[in-house]
Amino acid sequence: MAFQTDSPAGSRRLKWIRRSEVSEPVFLRACRGESVTHVPVWFMRQAGRSLPEYRELRGTGSILDAFADPALACELTMQPVRRYGVDAAILFSDIIVPYHAIGFGVDVVPGRGPVIAKPFTNAADLDRLRDLTDVDIAHVTETVDLVLKELESTDTPLIGFAGAPFTVASYLVEGGPTREFALIKTLMHTEPLLFDRLLERLSDITVTFLRAQVAHGARAVQLFDSWAGALTRDEYRRYALPATERVLASIADLGVPTILFGVGTGELLDLMGSANSSVMGIDWHVDLDEGRRRVGGRPVQGNLDPARCLGGIDVAVQAAREVLTRAGRHAGHIFNLGHGVLPSTDPSTLEAVVRVVHDEGLAGVQ
Repeated sequence: MAFQTDSPAGSRRLKWIRRSEVSEPVFLRACRGESVTHVPVWFMRQAGRSLPEYRELRGTGSILDAFADPALACELTMQPVRRYGVDAAILFSDIIVPYHAIGFGVDVVPGRGPVIAKPFTNAADLDRLRDLTDVDIAHVTETVDLVLKELESTDTPLIGFAGAPFTVASYLVEGGPTREFALIKTLMHTEPLLFDRLLERLSDITVTFLRAQVAHGARAVQLFDSWAGALTRDEYRRYALPATERVLASIADLGVPTILFGVGTGELLDLMGSANSSVMGIDWHVDLDEGRRRVGGRPVQGNLDPARCLGGIDVAVQAAREVLTRAGRHAGHIFNLGHGVLPSTDPSTLEAVVRVVHDEGLAGVQ
């Protein structure tokens, strides 16, 4: 099913419309490269600052407090699903949530992002990365439970997610967002064994976090390796890929589709594809057809430039059509942005993009 809304934002009611009698949601079918009734679409960072109802409900408190409130996090997960009619929900959470939960000293600073009070610098800091337990993330799994209740009368699946070990390590070592990656690269090259131990620890935490989300009903997971594009091919192969492979292999028995995504990773796509995710996320720096070629023809997700959504409906719809043209009629395309929704994006623009993708997308149509 999908839905339409016909009332103002903030007081919208769902009107469910059956698109097909297919037993499995089109999003999951597309993840597996199967034929679908329409091209599925969802947006990274679809629950966020671009939605006025989000800003009204979230207020000005710490976003970590919002993550810790299951009822609030559930509602923030559902808001874009109701407004846009997307084919998948994604949990309202963040890749640093498990590290905040184990007391590593993480905060999220408005306008900057995750900040680490005491960054990782030496072997002693490994002890601060203790095992993640179900109790630590009870608020996350309760949120998943609540979202599943909201979605139970629909065929809209929930996507769980986590940060890939290299990207998380970048935050923990650098102490926050960076453009240089000087500290993480210095650690990689001067103390490779310590770096390996760090990523091994992060891999264990990541696997626990993902398995918990799936155990409570997430039907697909995305692994965000947002900063992998800072690496050379040799660096990615040696320092990031093994941990990513380990995470994906450790959840393979769950039987849910997995999506691997990074920014600026066009030159790494073939290597990332070797990690054996079900779907490869393609950012906007590489045309979708070329990205599909680089990952060996596996299902792909993407890849509208988020900035194209800032020029209004006509500009965004034209850009969406360009992506659909690149996708062609091949099965295994999930429409998405090439990164997250930008805060100043007009929600009506994304509504129009969803309509054109559903109406005009031809990938693998039955």
